[in-house]
Amino acid sequence: MAEKVLVTGGAGYIGSHTVLELLEAGYSPVVVDNFHNAIRGGGSMPESLRRVQELTGHSVEFEEMDILDQAALQRLFKKHSFTAVIHFAGLKAVGESVQKPLDYYRVNLTGTIQLLEIMRAHGVKNLVFSSSATVYGNPQYLPLDEAHPTGGCTNPYGKSKFFIEEMIRDLCQADKAWNAVLLRYFNPIGAHASGCIGEDPQGIPNNLMPYVSQVAIGRREALNVFGNDYDTEDGTGVRDYIHVVDLAKGHIAALRKLKEQCGCRVGREGREGKETEAWTNGAQRGSKSSPRHGPCSPLWADLQPGHGHGLFGVTDGRGHGEGLGEEDPVQGGGPAGRRCGCLLCQPQPGPQGAGLVSSLRAG
Repeated sequence: MAEKVLVTGGAGYIGSHTVLELLEAGYSPVVVDNFHNAIRGGGSMPESLRRVQELTGHSVEFEEMDILDQAALQRLFKKHSFTAVIHFAGLKAVGESVQKPLDYYRVNLTGTIQLLEIMRAHGVKNLVFSSSATVYGNPQYLPLDEAHPTGGCTNPYGKSKFFIEEMIRDLCQADKAWNAVLLRYFNPIGAHASGCIGEDPQGIPNNLMPYVSQVAIGRREALNVFGNDYDTEDGTGVRDYIHVVDLAKGHIAALRKLKEQCGCRVGREGREGKETEAWTNGAQRGSKSSPRHGPCSPLWADLQPGHGHGLFGVTDGRGHGEGLGEEDPVQGGGPAGRRCGCLLCQPQPGPQGAGLVSSLRAG
């Protein structure tokens, strides 16, 4: 009988790709999501999961639920016998966390505490946690690795992820029956090879590639790239990217690792540092637009001059799935598609570190 795995926040970008990989690997995922960053499809099913069902030919069990609803979580765990939990649910915008810190601590911390308490009460002690590279704070050295100190976080979002990591570590230390893998993400990009599921954020995007895509299809006029005088190959900021399918497969590998009674393990999910303009150039084939220079309005994700390369969390590419034994990664040459308008702008003062995970904000 297929193992039942609870996936919180499983209707979102990374979650939906992971649910697809779970089904392909023979698991039986049960997904909960509150539609904070998901589109409703037919009936009560999120559109992303409806498409996952079509792609795999398998049904997905879904319940609309907020992890802050303790009574609903209790009912869910009484209904199902889970072998493990993959925990994505939470708020994730760096800039918004600076503006609404209490919301981030309430949702991310309180929600996770309630989830862990209910897991413990029902004897479910295997967890894969969606952490973030923001737990590293401003890098003390580059490339980053798992041994890099954590806790010097520069925003409430990163702090909430760091606090959760510490809670899970303490839990595993106090009760050796617990097993957890903490995956620190950098910037996921891309989509399933079918093109049927991908990143389609609700509201203002928090990552670079949705902006590139929206310019490519004409939804936005241009992509604003803040800063062109950093110490990089083309002068634009560097980000570390990972293909979302690689990331999803990494979760399956982490899930398998839990069976080895691994205790608490840490993994970095990032691969190759890439200049921002290089990505936009890679998406420019086949259109009439081209990069332009000009003024832009200051936004929270702008970076102060001089921080440049050091703020972007570039890794050496070895951390992805290290010790997890997953399959070879997706090998892609970058996003392909239409030529996109790209507006290069001078960086403006703003919260330091805001660009670590969230990439760019366009006007």
